[in-house]
Amino acid sequence: MKQCDQFYINGEWVNPLEPQMMDIINPANETVVGQVALGNQNDVDLAVKSANHAFETWSQTSREQRLEYLDRIIALYKERINEMAEAITTEMGAPKGMALEEQSAIGIVHFETTRKSLESFQFEETKGITHVAKEAIGVCGLITPWNWPMNQIACKVAPAIACGCTVVLKPSEFAPLSAQIFAQIVHDAGLPAGVFNMVYGDGPVVGTALSSHPDIEMVSLTGSTRAGKSVSEMGAQTIKRVTLELGGKSPNIILEDADIESCVTSGAEACFDNTGQSCDAPTRMLVPAKYHQRAVEVAKSVAEATVVGDPNLDTTTIGPLSNKAQFEKVQNLVAQAIEQGSELVIGGPGRPEGLTAGYYVKPTVFANVTNDMLIAQQEVFGPVLSIIPYNNEDEAVAIANDTPYGLAGYIQGNDLDKVRSIARRIRAGTIYLNNPDFDAYAPFGGYKQSGNGREWAHFAFDDFLEIKGIVGF
Repeated sequence: MKQCDQFYINGEWVNPLEPQMMDIINPANETVVGQVALGNQNDVDLAVKSANHAFETWSQTSREQRLEYLDRIIALYKERINEMAEAITTEMGAPKGMALEEQSAIGIVHFETTRKSLESFQFEETKGITHVAKEAIGVCGLITPWNWPMNQIACKVAPAIACGCTVVLKPSEFAPLSAQIFAQIVHDAGLPAGVFNMVYGDGPVVGTALSSHPDIEMVSLTGSTRAGKSVSEMGAQTIKRVTLELGGKSPNIILEDADIESCVTSGAEACFDNTGQSCDAPTRMLVPAKYHQRAVEVAKSVAEATVVGDPNLDTTTIGPLSNKAQFEKVQNLVAQAIEQGSELVIGGPGRPEGLTAGYYVKPTVFANVTNDMLIAQQEVFGPVLSIIPYNNEDEAVAIANDTPYGLAGYIQGNDLDKVRSIARRIRAGTIYLNNPDFDAYAPFGGYKQSGNGREWAHFAFDDFLEIKGIVGF
């Protein structure tokens, strides 16, 4: 049994003030693999007090000192990457290869890009008689999810401490194992006491305590749009800065001159990846009406070839959903979509054949979807693809933008000028053209109800900095 029964506060592992334990469930088999302590307002108060005290000195450290600490964290993280991957597979069901090569590795990538960005970031400049300084905003509350646990922890903690802020992290209570390893890495790196603090807990208690705490200057949340609205409302009471990375219903526009088979294959695979639990997943596939049937056939073949099963097996493509609540949500949304007339091609409610335990779901494809259907508007957060036919490019753009979300968009076609032109018309924070390589230096964040602020590399720094003008300098 793995125990996450202590919080990390002021450079030490400490017991909860009023212990309340929750089981850690392995989503692959629904067995209890450990317990996590759930904190309360008083635990948060201690962590914030520690961070507040540390801020006075940490905010005044030099660029060189912060670079040195980042180097230590990166080196220690690399030493424990296999352990991190094993924890992520256990707590959220990522297949072991993906857990190592993507889920765990992305944490290192974000620390490395932050380090590189810190080397040259301009914290001060003079304009006329005014000296402009960008200074650490203060104590930051960081609230992270379970679907990409180390991605979100790293892309918040790294820029925060690089900018001179101190932090209180609330990782997801469904993914505490990887967070505990990360906290130990930070401790072993020798980061000064109070710069990094971590309190386990749920959103209604610990999340609320962070969002409403008068001594926290900034809250960064990755989560649902519902959670983002709640955090914004609470943060408004003390006029704290709130940055949000929320849901998505990202369009994947396949143009008429594209290779339909190749583009549909890559698009469906991207939708199903991580069991569909990625906020920027291309879940709405827009195809020319005359190619709709071919797209349906290809997407069905991809779903049939997707192996759902034990994340510890080399043959597995996707593992289970990460928790029971998410499993039930996906089952309900798929069932509702069928009841409302969506054309089911493959998949549907229930577990895949032969899997009687674990939060496994069928890769699902809906065809002839119209954008007003439930399945085209609600974020499912599971391996569910909607194929939407369109008649011309203007209609495709209109459909793509017809959503309350605006996190990402995907465009595929051979005419690069046309692809670029359409990219400028899509209301989303990141647009991916023709399946590009991953770029951790790109800004990440959303328009509309997908949130505000930007993460990754130097784009993240602005959210953790205040701007001071010193006139007559």
